[in-house]
Amino acid sequence: MDLFGNNIDEHTNLLPHDGTVLYYGRIMQRREADEYTQKLLQGIEWKNDEALIFGKRMVTKRKVAWYADADFEYTYSNTTKIALPWTPDLLALKALAEERTGETYNSCLLNLYHDGSEGMAWHSDAEKDLKKDGAIASFSFGAERRFGFKHKHSGEVVSLLLEHGSLLLMTGTTQTYWLHRLPPTTKVKTPRINLTFRTITGLGRF
Repeated sequence: MDLFGNNIDEHTNLLPHDGTVLYYGRIMQRREADEYTQKLLQGIEWKNDEALIFGKRMVTKRKVAWYADADFEYTYSNTTKIALPWTPDLLALKALAEERTGETYNSCLLNLYHDGSEGMAWHSDAEKDLKKDGAIASFSFGAERRFGFKHKHSGEVVSLLLEHGSLLLMTGTTQTYWLHRLPPTTKVKTPRINLTFRTITGLGRF
């Protein structure tokens, strides 16, 4: 099911079953979204992402950053990161996400895709450090990109276009039953920044 018209009510669950995904659309004016894009590009400590795949360490073109309430450890793709302290802009966006979704978050994983050649394969955010069935609020800034969900058992697919300055919420059993991805595209030549506010329950530290 393609939802590229994006004439979507924010109270409508985009998934047919086994989870909840709400799309709030653009929740700020373009000028404000443009300002956040520039602040995030310049003010975040971006680093190339690393993953350990079949015993081999891979470095991606995509860049990431990890911020939180405390110096939480977060492990995914067999790589452990330690959180940086919040910036004022991230705190403002966290407060906005909490206000719109009615949830609370203690951390944020950021991704910087330089253009459409960079994406993310099918996966679910179900790491042991994350709150089980917890809410994940996802902001998008910059280039509009297609985003997809695929049911792990039935293979059903739901796709939508994530707009500049938009907010998406994944909650309930979404991560248990659904995969999601950001497919690459040759049509996009500009950067996209994604912020996923989430709740870490594993409070391990170095």
